[in-house]
This record gives sequence, C-alpha cells and structure tokens, in this order.
Amino acid sequence: MRKTTTKATATKAAQQRDQLLAQIALDHLFIETLQTRNSDRLDFHDVSVWAVQSALVAAYQAGLAAGQSATGKATDQPVQQQAA
Repeated sequence: MRKTTTKATATKAAQQRDQLLAQIALDHLFIETLQTRNSDRLDFHDVSVWAVQSALVAAYQAGLAAGQSATGKATDQPVQQQAA
C-alpha cells in the first residue's frame, strides 16, 4: 500500500510541476501550451532573450521556494533518537 501512495504522490507532484511550467511559459514567453502539436508553426516560437531570462528566473524562484518548503516540512517532523 505504501508504494501506491508514493506513486500517487509522485504523479501529483509531476502534474503540479507541469502546471507550473506551463504557467511560466504562458506568463513569460507567451506560449499557450507546452504540448507537442506536430506543427512547426505551433511547436517553435521566437522569444526575446529578456523573456527567456524572466522565465528562467521564475523557474529558479519556484524551485527555491519548493526546496525551502520541503526543508521546512522536514524540520517540522519530530526527530527520532535511536537508543544507544
């Protein structure tokens, strides 16, 4: 049962990551979807270097926040001490 929970958690995390990346692409690069549509006209985009920089900064900040959140969750857990 533990594996199912872990797999479900990983799937949910991947979905959240994909949604975040799609939102960054839309907000900073003006790309409507990150899904492959098998069309050069739809799958390739001209973007400015400042838009790429802005998107990379947003992605970095999101990763930093996620790391800090994970660290905060880890420190919220009581520490179990082993018997000597």
